[in-house]
Amino acid sequence: MSSRHTPPPADDSAPLVLASASPRRRELLDQIGVTYRVLVHDTNEAMLPAESPDAYVSRLARQKAASVNALPEIFGRRPVLGADTIVVCDSTVLGKPLNEADAARMLAMLSGRRHEVMTAVCIMQGKQAQVATVRTSVWFCDLSDEHIAAYWRSGEPVGKAGAYAVQGLGALFVEKIEGSYSAVVGLPVFETSRLLAGFGIRSALGV
Repeated sequence: MSSRHTPPPADDSAPLVLASASPRRRELLDQIGVTYRVLVHDTNEAMLPAESPDAYVSRLARQKAASVNALPEIFGRRPVLGADTIVVCDSTVLGKPLNEADAARMLAMLSGRRHEVMTAVCIMQGKQAQVATVRTSVWFCDLSDEHIAAYWRSGEPVGKAGAYAVQGLGALFVEKIEGSYSAVVGLPVFETSRLLAGFGIRSALGV
């Protein structure tokens, strides 16, 4: 559920490199008091033949971290955080909508049903890497064609996995969440803080 944007100026003193352009992931790291710089390399996000959703999201998180970790000025000097979030319904991965019709198809598929959001986080430094994948169940209310059309007109579905953002107007469709809310936003705070601690990076509470 991330989107592309122009990252802020690099902070070369930051102990962590965030390999993501998502403003939501920045906000969640800010929330727990972790200092970072943003450095993103575009990677191929195509799903491999016969690849399962959990293998896919885990591979993408690792791939994003690895693309930045491999840079000579980064390798071994500081940890890199890569992450990816996907929406899965009936074992089908719902990516970012191509257009209004595609968004309407996805939202109609999610209407009145439970789906799963998977977020994988990879922390990599040099040759060391740790990955955690978090699965969260989300239940949508029944959506009318009017709901879907109005939501598209808001502009929010553009660039969002599954064509919705739980932290925005998309919250109006969510009846219940079972699992990590922050993982649905784009970064599971609990699991991420544990991974970071293993690389010597602590949150504002020192945990």
